This record gives sequence, structure tokens and C-alpha cells, in this order.
Amino acid sequence: MNKSFLTNLIAALITAAGYYFSQPVALYGGLFALSGSLTNLLAVHMLFEKVPGLYGSGVIQARFEAFKLGIKSLMMDQFFTAENMDRFLKKEMSNGATLNLDPVIEQIDFNPTFDGLVEVINNSSFGGMLAMFGGAEALAPLRQPFVEKMKTSVVEITQQDNFRDALKGQLEQPEMVGDIKANIESVIEQRLDELTPELVKEIVQKMIREHLGWLVVWGGVFGGIIGVVSALITG
Repeated sequence: MNKSFLTNLIAALITAAGYYFSQPVALYGGLFALSGSLTNLLAVHMLFEKVPGLYGSGVIQARFEAFKLGIKSLMMDQFFTAENMDRFLKKEMSNGATLNLDPVIEQIDFNPTFDGLVEVINNSSFGGMLAMFGGAEALAPLRQPFVEKMKTSVVEITQQDNFRDALKGQLEQPEMVGDIKANIESVIEQRLDELTPELVKEIVQKMIREHLGWLVVWGGVFGGIIGVVSALITG
């Protein structure tokens, strides 16, 4: 059962019992408990929903843009700082470890490279000789072996120590880190632009609704204590 509903139900039953049996302590305790729990319940509701006539309600949706800006500032200022990114790159590149470029190289289209090679041959002094053997079409069977050999050669180059040292040096340049940070910031902005006030409300509401429910419980408890003390004093 919902904590808020259960707290209000208990407070209402105590109030009713105190009134019915003419017990001032129970009546005041129940009334103050019900007042405290209902007030906190309204405060929780006002945090997420706009209530007509109540200034400051619906703060999550009203402060939507500030909420997005806060997320962006948190991510860029706390996680994607130049120091953190530099530390990450040094860790990835240290002890012989490096970024694995094989998947990237595998997706590269080397066919234009082969076409460029054929064009160079055609425009050279060997072009006339090549024409005697069928021209550029005579080199077509070499396309696939050439592409595979190029990929293998590029992979081997990226695995050489001098290449890794050069790549590490470039990645550790301040301007390089700045470019990476700018790209990350751009991606974050694009993702945040996809958020809507309703979606933000649902995200926050789901995260903290359960914990805010205890505000209602403790509002009822402390309200009830105050009510009992008031009844004893006035009695």
C-alpha cells in the first residue's frame, strides 16, 4: 500500500476515533498528524504538477531548461573535464595498450585507392603498354587482393611502436583534448534537446517519488506528536 495513503488513512481514523469517543488527545493528535501528512503530500505533488493558484508549483516543468543546463554542466564539469580525459587517454595508451583501430580500418573503403592507382598507371608511360593488354579492365582482377593487402598493411602500421607513440602524442595535445571535449558536448546537447518537460518530470518522479513518500510519513508522525502535546497542554 502507498505510504502516503496509509499515513493519511491512519491519521484520519485516529481523528475520527478521538472525535467519536470525545478523546481530545486522540483528536488533536489525529488532526495535527493529518494536517502534517496532507501538507507534505501537497508539497510533493506541487513539485511535479502545476496547481492552479499556487505559486511555485510544478517546479520540475517550470525549471525545465535550467534542469537540462544542470545536467549538461554536471557531465561536462565533473566527468568530461580535460584532466579526466587526459587521464583516460594516458591510461588507455600506457603499458603498450592502445586504442584498437582494427574495426575502424575494416570499415574503410580502399577501392578509391585502387582506382587512383589505375589512373596513375594510365597517365604514366606505362599507359600505352597497358592499353595493349586490355587497358584498365586488365587490372580489375587485382582489385580485391589490393584492397585486402591495403587493409592488412594499414593494420600492421597502426600496431608499430612509432605509430602508437605518434598517436599518443597527438591525443595528448591540449587542442586535441579540446576538440574531443567539444564533440562530446555537442552530442550531449543533441541528446538533451530530445528531452521534453513531461519526460524530465517522469524521470525525476520515478527516481525520488519513493523517497519523498517518507516526507508524508514523517509529517504525519511529527504533526501527531505536536497535536498530542498541544492537547495535553491545553487540557
